[in-house]
Amino acid sequence: MSGKVYIVGAGPGKKDLLTLKALEVIKKADVILYDDLIGEVAEFLKETNAELINVGKRRGAHKFEQEEINRMLLEYAKAGKIVVRLKGGDPFVFGRGGEEVEFLKKNGIEFEYVPGISSAIAVPGKVGIPVTHRKYDPAVVFITGQESRERMNWEALAKLNATIVVLMGLSNIEMICKNLIDHGKDPETPVAVIEKGYSDEEKLVVGKLCDIAEKVALERISPPAIIVIGRVVELIANNSKI
Repeated sequence: MSGKVYIVGAGPGKKDLLTLKALEVIKKADVILYDDLIGEVAEFLKETNAELINVGKRRGAHKFEQEEINRMLLEYAKAGKIVVRLKGGDPFVFGRGGEEVEFLKKNGIEFEYVPGISSAIAVPGKVGIPVTHRKYDPAVVFITGQESRERMNWEALAKLNATIVVLMGLSNIEMICKNLIDHGKDPETPVAVIEKGYSDEEKLVVGKLCDIAEKVALERISPPAIIVIGRVVELIANNSKI
């Protein structure tokens, strides 16, 4: 008899922001395959009897490749286990949850998606930046700063009246800013970078498209970090040097 896989979002890393559904499935799991960026939620794992496997993938340091993670999900589920695949933020926001669901469907494995609060929304909000606001741009776009292949339409992105939120983009921030400016984005566009949101090491740097890369380097900002590009950043300008 096959088991079941839960694709679960841990949210931005605070225990009290984990959903009740996520906590429920964590407690009943036989096996939990978890990522690195789950913050305080890791404390809940110590309270379970589940087999715990750290499968975190950080830039340049993958404990397991995606194909190996897929294989483990399949093998444990086929053995009749309740499996939790626990990811930081939301599994379907640059978390490869879609790839894993595709694989499970292909192999006939029952699964359930348990949403998490995405850091793309929560971390900017934590420092006072709403990603949407009626006074500012009428749209929000989420992009990854780490493309497996070059597919970004920088010209269209630069011309769009939208808040741009970049995940996993810190190492490429200079390139991202240059591409947007080269394709017509105003160099004076406000930008905020939030390092390690919702942690004791949280740090905020505010600047403009033309100088944020230099400010990030001076402040020695390190991953994980969220980049917010757009006029909504002006909402914290009174409290930050921009």
